[in-house]
Amino acid sequence: MTTQTFEIPTEMRDFAEKSVDQARNAVGTLMSNALKAAEQAQSSSQTFQSTMQAAVAKGFDHAQTNANATFDFAQKLVRSKDLREAFELQTEFVRSQIAALQAQAKDFGSLAQNAAR
Repeated sequence: MTTQTFEIPTEMRDFAEKSVDQARNAVGTLMSNALKAAEQAQSSSQTFQSTMQAAVAKGFDHAQTNANATFDFAQKLVRSKDLREAFELQTEFVRSQIAALQAQAKDFGSLAQNAAR
């Protein structure tokens, strides 16, 4: 009894070997890109977190400033001698608070622009 051996043609082996190499390279590229994406996501997350921490701290600073201004105004108001003086104090307070709120909005705008970068 003679057994015949089946040989895979050289061209087919070369093609299969190239296919395996291409698949290996494709998976390597995919893994490399996935790692880069994960690193970028982590970096973005850290940037977002630090920006949020800065915004919260800035918010507390502004809240403290606004509270102090309000208490200062209230203290001046209760010491006012007449309605004219009380009205002037009120007008001054409103003007200063509008200016403060504009400056505070600008601060938050700067934080938002930095976060967008």
